[in-house]
Amino acid sequence: MSYVITGNPGVGKHTISKELSKLVSLPMADLNKIAQDFGLFEKNDETNDVDVEKLAKIIQEKFSKPSIFVGHLAPYVLPSNKIKKVIVLRKNPYDLIKIYEERGYSKNKIKDNLGSEVLGVIFHDAVNQFGAEKTVQIDVSTKNISETIKKVMDSFKGEINTEQVDWLSIVSEKNDLKEFFAY
Repeated sequence: MSYVITGNPGVGKHTISKELSKLVSLPMADLNKIAQDFGLFEKNDETNDVDVEKLAKIIQEKFSKPSIFVGHLAPYVLPSNKIKKVIVLRKNPYDLIKIYEERGYSKNKIKDNLGSEVLGVIFHDAVNQFGAEKTVQIDVSTKNISETIKKVMDSFKGEINTEQVDWLSIVSEKNDLKEFFAY
């Protein structure tokens, strides 16, 4: 059985997955790299869209050995029956602003990603795809890498439950909805 590390851009998926790969002796399979290697990216404005049906088929055909799958596309391309545990990394959206600006994201791309984090879209989609019993969200906002690795390893063993994350209440209380959503 494979494991999944997913979440919005900038939450630390690749950093955590590289360390986990060493700790649990499983190869890391980067979903974006797989899509790129198979020519599945289609450039649209500021985004790279991926044909998730084709990517799901490629993964099913080419990646049968247990792995650590990493990427925000996980809930849309991985079959639930091959996955043991899904970790959704979450990060305070106020912290993500700086990360996205440093990456050179446009204002629209920043708002799209921040809105997704505030609403917990990837966590919601992961629960729908893999089930609540397999899916754990971890707030990495105040954790360093080793603390996050420990939380993930504990969740792999079934020793921790999902953490409560509610960015929408925080953003609403600060009256910052316009900062995170275009409306």
